Amino acid sequence: MDNEKIRQRSEISVEDTWAIEDLFESVEAWEQELQSVAAMKDSLVAFAGHLADDAKTLYDYLQMMEQTNSRAKRLAHYAMRLADVDTRVAKHQAMTGQFMSVAVALGAATSFETPEVMAIEDEKLEAFFGELPELERYRRYLQDMRRRKEHILSGMEEHLLASAGEMAQTPSSIYSTFTNADMKFPDVVDGAGKVRPLSQGTFVPYQESEDRVLRKNAYEALYGTLSGFKNTAAAMLNAQGKQLKFFADARKYESVLAASLDQTNVPTSVYLNLIDTVHKNTDKMHRYVRLRKKLLGVDELRFYDVYTQLVPGVDKKIPFAEAKQTVYDALAPLGEEYRKILKEGFDDRWIDVYENEGKRSGAYSAGADVHPYVLLNYSGTLDSQFTLAHEMGHALHSYLSNKTQNPIDADYVIFVAEVASTCNEALLMEHLLAKTTDKMERAYLINHFLEQFKSTLYRQTMFAEFELITGRMVAEGKTLTAEVLCDTYRRLNEEYFGPDMVVDEHIAMEWARIPHFYYDHYVFQYATGYSAAIALSRKILAEGERAVKDYLEFLSGGCSKSPIELLRGAGVDMASPEPVEQALDLFEELLDEMEALVG
Repeated sequence: MDNEKIRQRSEISVEDTWAIEDLFESVEAWEQELQSVAAMKDSLVAFAGHLADDAKTLYDYLQMMEQTNSRAKRLAHYAMRLADVDTRVAKHQAMTGQFMSVAVALGAATSFETPEVMAIEDEKLEAFFGELPELERYRRYLQDMRRRKEHILSGMEEHLLASAGEMAQTPSSIYSTFTNADMKFPDVVDGAGKVRPLSQGTFVPYQESEDRVLRKNAYEALYGTLSGFKNTAAAMLNAQGKQLKFFADARKYESVLAASLDQTNVPTSVYLNLIDTVHKNTDKMHRYVRLRKKLLGVDELRFYDVYTQLVPGVDKKIPFAEAKQTVYDALAPLGEEYRKILKEGFDDRWIDVYENEGKRSGAYSAGADVHPYVLLNYSGTLDSQFTLAHEMGHALHSYLSNKTQNPIDADYVIFVAEVASTCNEALLMEHLLAKTTDKMERAYLINHFLEQFKSTLYRQTMFAEFELITGRMVAEGKTLTAEVLCDTYRRLNEEYFGPDMVVDEHIAMEWARIPHFYYDHYVFQYATGYSAAIALSRKILAEGERAVKDYLEFLSGGCSKSPIELLRGAGVDMASPEPVEQALDLFEELLDEMEALVG
C-alpha cells in the first residue's frame, strides 16, 4: 500500500481485486446452485448398500460423487472468497455457514461409501476393473481409501462422525472470527511521535521498520491485546486439541499426529526426523541470532528486533507492477510454458492485492477449478514481493494439477503444498543475487535468504514441536490453559533462539496469533517443503530442461501418487533427513558469507 490509511473495500480498484464473478455471476446464481447440489443427496443415498453389487453400480456412484464434489468445491470457493475480503459482511459469513451445512449433509449422506468399499474383497474389486475399463479412472482413489482399512468404522459409526464434521470446525471458525473480525488493536506511536494504525496486516511491516520505537510499541500493543484474551484463546486451542483427539481415538490411531499424517500417507518418522535434525543444528540459529545482535548494536536483542533489516539504506518500496515483473523474470528457468500461465494469472485478476478494512490477514492461494484465487495484503516490501512469488507457486501447482488430472486426483496433499511456493522463492532469491554487483545489496539479499531459513525452517519446526507437545498433553488428559501454553511456548523460544535473545512475556503469547495451529499439524510441511524446494531449485538451475520437465510433471501430479513418490519423481527423497540437512548446510554457508561481507 502506498499510504498508511487502511482503505474500505469499496475504495480498492477493481483491477486490484480478484475476479470472483468467474465462479458465479451473482449471489443469486450461487444460491440456486447450492440448492441443486443439496438435492444431490437423495441420488447419492440411493446407492447405499449397492456399491458391491457390480462394476457399473460402483462406477456410476463414483462418477456422481466426483461431479457433486466438484460442484461443491466451486460453491465453497465463492462463499469463502467473498467472506475473506471483508469478514464484517454478515451475509457472506452466513453463506459460508450455509455451504458448510450442505457439505456436512452430503458427507453424512455418503458416509456409507468407505465401509462399503472396504468390504469388497480384493479379488472381486480387481474383477470389477477387468469388467469395466472406465473404472480405472478411480483405481488410485479406491486403493488409497482401502489402505486405511483398519481405521474405518461401521456404516452407522461413519455416519455419526460425518455428522459431527461441522461441529468439529467450531474452534477454528470461532478463532478466525475472533481474530479477524472482532479483535481490535490500539493505535501506536512511532519514534517521531506519529500515530499509526495497528492491525494484523500492519503489524509485520511495523516489525520490519528501522524505527525501534515503532517496533517496540507495535509488539507490546499487539501481544498485550492478545494477553487480555489469553484465557479465551487458550480455551479455543484446547477445544481444537480435544476435537482432534476425539476423531483420532474414534478411528483407533495411536496419536493425533498419526491420524493427521495418515490422511496424506506420510510416515510420522518424517515429522519426528525434521524436529530431530533441526534440534541438532540449533547452534547455527544461535550463531545467526548473535550476528543480528552485533549488527544491530543493541545491548539486548528483543523479539521486536528479529525482522528489521540488518543492512540499512538498501530497502525500498516496491510497487506491485514492479514486483510482478521481477517475479516473472526470476522464474525464467522454469520455461515459457510456466511463465505463460503466470502472466495469465497476473493479467486476468487471479489476485486480490491490497489490505482493506475487515479483510482476512496474511496470504493464501485457493485452487478453484476455473482458476486459482490468490489473496495478498501487499505492502510494497521485499517480503511482500517474495509472498507474491510464493503464492503464485501454489497457484500454478493448483492450475497444472487441475488441468492435468481428473477432479478426483487433482487436489495435491498438504505435504507437497509448500514445495512449489518455496521453490519460486528460492529462484527469486537466486535471480536477485545474480543481478546485484553492490556489496551491501548482496549482504541485504543474503540476510533476507537467512531470514527465510529462520522463519521457514527453524520457526515452523518450532511451531511443529509446539503442536507435538500440546497434542501429547491433550492425549494425557491435561487441559491447555493459558499458563501451560505460555510456559511451553516460552521454553521453545529459548531453545530455538538461544541465550542472546531476550524471551519475554509478550512472545510467550505468540501462539494465540498463529492460525495454523487450527490446521491439524500443517506447519511442519513448511519446513519439509522448504528443504525440498531448495533441493529442487538447485537441480533446475544446474540441470536445466531435464530437471524442469521432471518438476512440471510433479506440479501436474495432483494426488495421483503418494507425496513421497511424487517428490522422488522430481529427484528429492523426503523419507530421508538428507534434504533438511542439505538445506541447513546451505544456511551455514550463507551465514559464513554474511559474516565475511559485514564483519
